[in-house]
Amino acid sequence: MTEMVHGSMPARVGEPVLPRWWRTIDKWSLTCILMLFGIGLLLGLAASVPLATRNGLEPFHYVQRQVAFGGLAILAMLGTSMMSPHLVRRLAVLGFVPAFAALALLPLFGTDYGKGAVRWFSLGFGSVQPSEFLKPFFVILCAWLISAAAHPNGPPGKAVSFVLAVVIMGFLAMQPDFGQAALVLFGWGVMYFVAGAPIVLIATILALTGAGAMFAYSASDHFARRIDGFLTPDIDPRTQLGYAANAIQEGGFFGVGIGEGQVKWSLPDAHTDFIIAVAAEEYGLILVLVIIALYATVTARSLFRLMKERDPFIRLAGAGLACIFGVQAMINMGVAVRLLPAKGMTLPFISYGGSSVIAAGITVGMMLAFTRSRPQGQIGDILFKRGR
Repeated sequence: MTEMVHGSMPARVGEPVLPRWWRTIDKWSLTCILMLFGIGLLLGLAASVPLATRNGLEPFHYVQRQVAFGGLAILAMLGTSMMSPHLVRRLAVLGFVPAFAALALLPLFGTDYGKGAVRWFSLGFGSVQPSEFLKPFFVILCAWLISAAAHPNGPPGKAVSFVLAVVIMGFLAMQPDFGQAALVLFGWGVMYFVAGAPIVLIATILALTGAGAMFAYSASDHFARRIDGFLTPDIDPRTQLGYAANAIQEGGFFGVGIGEGQVKWSLPDAHTDFIIAVAAEEYGLILVLVIIALYATVTARSLFRLMKERDPFIRLAGAGLACIFGVQAMINMGVAVRLLPAKGMTLPFISYGGSSVIAAGITVGMMLAFTRSRPQGQIGDILFKRGR
């Protein structure tokens, strides 16, 4: 429909898939993602050895698993990035159903692994966290619904997408996983805002979110403990936040040296939620700034490329994926430096975890598919033609 209205630039007839993919992909973003994965393996060599030692495993057991998970993630990312937006949408709609069903069944069949939150299915040889896979599928589905609502006689997509977001947030709050619930609401809010939501409505949703947070604080001991720990002026040095804060201070600008850090021996989640503390202690502020720059580059370049996109669905879906990718990284690092309450959220492509890294590969693959250059011309060209 978009090409029927606006016209299109001629495509290269008969061009093979791989050359066309390489010509149209955002190579800067792809390079940054591969660098993030490489940094994750580098940090995993340091952070996961103490955990393997405590569990009586080979020193590099978790690094080897991360290489396997990462290989699957890279394959998923590359394969998804070669898809057309229509095929990505179909994949997301089909993937949403089992991911949502798995999330709903967690209270019955899930496990918490002693962490106080039922977020995983134990498979014996590993575990699966459904919420990691649900996020990108949810974003694509909501983008489709919201864009379809703008068509004449279209479905009430905005209302349906909001109901879906609320239901998913409810299941996540039951685990409890308020961090992922907030990320789901944020992703939906970004797409609704890009679609042209009234400011009054957005302010109302923010107010309701604040009221929900107050209710969660009074009703959930898990949530209240994390908020109280964040608001207290003193940090207990024996807590995860205390260990992380001390590691960041010890690292300084250049770090204490490769393999010389001590926080990995104290933090139980040094290889997952607090891996940025390992990076700050051993490699210093320099590596942390590099990591921040890589995430910022991927997010910003994706959003800038989407500004040229005329298809509403692609624009909404790409913006939602780019923002949840960037904000998840920001939340993880914000927790480590005590700018945000503890959330139990991984750092995409860097933290250890099969569900985390594979889902991140799918998310970024979809985002790269939406930000590929397309034969549609520039918006400025269209406006110029209309003005003549």
